[in-house]
Amino acid sequence: MKVSPTDIIPFVWAAWLVSWLAAAAWSSPVERRARSQSEAGWRLLTAVGALLLFGVRPRWFTFDISIWHPGQTMSWLLLVISLGGFAFTWWARIALGRLWSSSVTRKVNHSIVMRGPYRIVRHPVYCGIIIAALATAAMRGLALAYVGAMLMVFGFFLKARVEEDFLKSELGPEQYSTYARKVPMLVPFLRL
Repeated sequence: MKVSPTDIIPFVWAAWLVSWLAAAAWSSPVERRARSQSEAGWRLLTAVGALLLFGVRPRWFTFDISIWHPGQTMSWLLLVISLGGFAFTWWARIALGRLWSSSVTRKVNHSIVMRGPYRIVRHPVYCGIIIAALATAAMRGLALAYVGAMLMVFGFFLKARVEEDFLKSELGPEQYSTYARKVPMLVPFLRL
């Protein structure tokens, strides 16, 4: 039985998700939560995007367009890129330490983290997930997978904007703006 990268990638995502959720216990208490109407929006976009990325769709929707067939060598390379994206998220999670949260929050003793991957991009967790999602979509080669990845990108972009507005108001606009001028938001070397 020959195993392909497309057989492995769902297990990679599942292992990352389980380990990510298990590490949630390693987090400081929340001092304040962001009150934003867009929270439901970015959560919905990323969830629907993830479902489409893996081909979960209504039964009545049976049509999907194949955009390209990456081949075995390219698929293995895309699997390695996905693993690299997940490694980047874990590097960020470790650098954040107990300040991590799945929601936009201010933790007890919150400060701006500027070490590790936070010197490269302001939102390395989202960046790593986006890298893994785009590589997974390219590996699958299907239009719906690309649509799913793009929904996830947009969802994380929205979440990053909400998080930045919240942190500016909580930690002071001068402090966060200084950091934002030095470090790109989601894509290294690209200022948005």
